[in-house]
Amino acid sequence: MTTKGEKMAATAARAGQGRPSARRAIVGRLSWGLADQAASSMSNFLVGMYVARSLGLSAFGAFSLVWVTYGVVLNVSRGLATDPLVVRFSGVPEASWRAATARSTGTALGVGGAIGVGSVVVGLALGGSVGAAFVALGVVLPGLLLQDAWRFSFFAAGTGRKAFVNDVVWGVALIPALVLAARAGSVAGFVLAWGGAAVVAGAYGCVQAGLLPRPARARAWLREQRDLGYRYLLENVGVSGASLLRAYGLGLIVAVSAVGVVRGAELLMGPFLAVLMGLSLVTVPEAARVLRQAPDRLARFCFLLGGGLAAAALLWGGALLLVPDHLGEHVLGAVWYGASELIVPISLGVAGAGLGVGAAAGLRALAAARRSLRCQIFASACYVGGGLGGAALGGTTGSAWGVAAANLVASAVWWLQLRSALRERHQKTISEVRTT
Repeated sequence: MTTKGEKMAATAARAGQGRPSARRAIVGRLSWGLADQAASSMSNFLVGMYVARSLGLSAFGAFSLVWVTYGVVLNVSRGLATDPLVVRFSGVPEASWRAATARSTGTALGVGGAIGVGSVVVGLALGGSVGAAFVALGVVLPGLLLQDAWRFSFFAAGTGRKAFVNDVVWGVALIPALVLAARAGSVAGFVLAWGGAAVVAGAYGCVQAGLLPRPARARAWLREQRDLGYRYLLENVGVSGASLLRAYGLGLIVAVSAVGVVRGAELLMGPFLAVLMGLSLVTVPEAARVLRQAPDRLARFCFLLGGGLAAAALLWGGALLLVPDHLGEHVLGAVWYGASELIVPISLGVAGAGLGVGAAAGLRALAAARRSLRCQIFASACYVGGGLGGAALGGTTGSAWGVAAANLVASAVWWLQLRSALRERHQKTISEVRTT
């Protein structure tokens, strides 16, 4: 018969053996997140560079307006469809994941179809090259949103490799599509090429998952997840809606070409943004796992995540300052000269945003939707105010500095809210222990 001490020693030994394997599992999932976003960002960078070099600054500005509009729609889909999936169905049994994923991806497909019709109507009303670009966006929106939904679904299941393969398929399909778009020589042609390749990847996601989206179950999904979904919808639209307002406002205050300059500067930050977005795919699932397995480590996890991202952004920005003009012009054409002047404020702004990512992941894992919504509303208001106020005072450069200041202030608010949420959870836990 084993003694109590021997049992405790055996338990400790198993825990000690389990920790390295758990760490390896986390690192593996994070690595697939980075690899997946690298593939996705490479596709986005290729499209942006191709348009900038092929169509010039003004057309690139028009393409950028379509891009930020797509960003708003993408975040609507994520808030309603995939964010609740990631929070509630990460690491669950496969049967639960499959049932939830069919409803979640069906919701994303339905959102794309409904908003796509609206985009076509608006594009026809606008007319011209900008209107044609919005018509093209409406046509490809369902495929774009479905492809993104598969990525989040695979990460929720812990199979990031499938998300990476799906983005590689998108990138491969994009190459011949861009060649055809270059022959057409229009913004709409490039939008169709980019979205058409996503349609191919979205269809392949069905094969990878071995299931089909169920748009007919979208209403049931929205009803089941309404406590999180609608808050995440408002939060996500706050992010992308602020970007949309800033882009449209910058176009009105300065010029449409100024939108292209800002987008060019963001493309220069592309490799780091690939890291940021790649980690964002897995930070909430990982934070949720940390919360379930070792809740006392959640704050440290979030701090290391946010601090590491901020430091990486500053290092990348410093490297960009060393790029010679002839190399920058080779990559972005005439867009380079305006974009290079924004490297310092863009880098500081991305560092501020990266610092806040850690706190945001913690709030999501805690399902503190009310707190995260308040943070995002505040951050979005700061972003729009800083971006447009800076544009009015100092043009494109002033707008970039205004956004940098806004992101740093917003990051502080995110961390204050996370601290309050952790304290609240700790007090609740103590109260539950005392009453049992």
